[in-house]
Order: sequence, then C-alpha cells, then structure tokens
Amino acid sequence: MIEWNQLGFSYIKTNTMICAHYKDGKWGEIESRTDDNITISGLSASLHYGVECFEGLKAFNCKDGKTRIFRPDENAKRLIRSATYLGIEAPDIEMFIKMVRQAVAENKEFVPPYGTRASLYIRPTLIGVGAQLGVKSSEESFFFIAVAPVGNYAGGIDAPVPAVIAREYDRAAPKGSGSYKVGGNYAASLYAGIEAKKAGYPAVLYLDPKEHKYIDEFSSSNFFAIKGDKYITPDSHTVLPSITNKSLIQVAMDLGYTIERRPIPVEELDTFDEVGECGTAVVITPVSRIDDKPSILGKECTKVYNYKACGPVSRKLYDTLTGIQYGEIEDRHGWCLEL
Repeated sequence: MIEWNQLGFSYIKTNTMICAHYKDGKWGEIESRTDDNITISGLSASLHYGVECFEGLKAFNCKDGKTRIFRPDENAKRLIRSATYLGIEAPDIEMFIKMVRQAVAENKEFVPPYGTRASLYIRPTLIGVGAQLGVKSSEESFFFIAVAPVGNYAGGIDAPVPAVIAREYDRAAPKGSGSYKVGGNYAASLYAGIEAKKAGYPAVLYLDPKEHKYIDEFSSSNFFAIKGDKYITPDSHTVLPSITNKSLIQVAMDLGYTIERRPIPVEELDTFDEVGECGTAVVITPVSRIDDKPSILGKECTKVYNYKACGPVSRKLYDTLTGIQYGEIEDRHGWCLEL
C-alpha cells in the first residue's frame, strides 16, 4: 500500500513501461512491457559515447476527478531538439503524446489522489542502441517511457535550501551541450554536487562557463529571481530551456510582473528579494542563501544572498502554477491534456 502523503522522489515499480524501437529507417510497433529491464548490446553508443537524452513531465489527478498531463507537446519538441543534436531519430510529437497517454492510462492507479499534492512523474528516454565501435551516432534508437508516483524533490516550496556557487567547476562548455537535455550534462554536475553535500549545501549554482561572471543555472533546475515587480531569469546558451520556467514566466506575466531574460552578474545576487530553483521535479524550491566560495569545501565564504523563508511572490507563482496543474485554477493557455 502506497502512503501517498509520504512520497519522496524515488522510483516505485508500476504496471507497465511503453516502448518503441527505431531500426532500418522506421519505428516499430509501440509495445507495453511489464518488465522495466531492457536488453541492448553492450557496444551501444548510449553506453560508450553518451548518445542518450530524456525528458520529465507529470500527470495529475485533478479537483474535478479527471486526470491531466501537463504540456506534453513541449516535452516532445524538446526531445526532438536533443535527439537532433545527438544525431538519432526521435518520435514525432504525435507519437510521443500517444505513448505518454498510454503510459499514464496503463498506470492510472499510481497517479496520486487529488489533495495529496503528489503526482505521477513521467520519464521518456531515448537511447542509441546497436553494436558499434566507432565514435559516431547510432542508426538505431530505443524509446521508452517509465512512470512513478512522486512527492517533492529536495525540500519543496516549504523548505528553502542553501546553495553554493561552483567556481571550481563548469557543467557545460560555452558552445557545448548545456541547452540540451542529455545525460552527459547531469554526469558533469555530479562531482560538484557530491562536494557540495559534504559541505552542507543541497544546491549548486553554476556560472557561465566562458567568463564566470554571470549566473547560469542550478545542477538540475533553472534559476529565477524576484526584484520588486520583476521576474528575472538568465539569458544563456548553456542553460536548459525549462518548460516549468517557461510556464512560470507566463504565469508571472498574467499576474502583472515584468519579465527580464538577460545576463545576471553574480554581484547582483545581493539585490534580489527572492531567489529560487524551478523545474519539473521541484516546480519551485526557494533558496534560503547563496554562498560564494573559491572552493566548495573551503572555509573562506561570502554570503551573496540571504532570505530564510519562501518569499511571497515565489509562493504566489507556485500556488498559481500548481493550481492550474491540479485543475483548481482555469487553464487559460490550454496547457493540460486530459487523459
């Protein structure tokens, strides 16, 4: 029996995983599998050369008793963009949405009940498969969608977290893969994340990899700040285009805030009213303080931002966006797809 109110962000086995194989220039039949293990060649490009990309989205049981999926078309477009960068075939938008709908429908009893503030996390993944030795993309690809019920990732809206600036490390190259949702970007952030946790920081904030003067993003989520009536977020070629951030920008505009997408100097951090992480898993996690250190594990430290509680604007943005997702607030922009 699942304790819906005690869900964290970890994998729970569900009924089925939805799969499709691209080979010889075409997609095969969509399959439903009860086994979440897959068999591929040990010489697949995904294992040796990181030919892999993925997505993350959610389904919600709503106030009116219906189940809705949040903005799957945007995830489909982003997956296609990542796959194009890697040189592998991705499902088109129609196929992607069809498979997402099937994954949610076949695991509907795992969508947490309305009122728990939990959701069904959906993880579409695309990998290059087939035996090869050379450093090149893959002519075959395997696409699968797994799902799991989840609660908050990290602290959540009611548990602001401290962050440290990773001056010793970059998560992406200036003209590299930072803006694509490929697994290598996350691998590049792991060591700094391990060091940060040793030093008591759940979150790592990266600077731009070219000049190390401007805010880039957190390890697995976008950066945003509130300053008066402004919603401010970085304009950077090495930042992943977050669908949650894109949605929050529209919500902020709807609420009357001015949007600024621009380079954000590190020195500006101490002028912000509120700072937060945003992404599918976290929605919004407020940042309680940001420390700037020459070394993550070093003792020398400058506090460049300090605000212990969740700010009122972050709370309003969170309540509005999650209200749309759970069917409590009118979906004016047609973001939610009814199952």
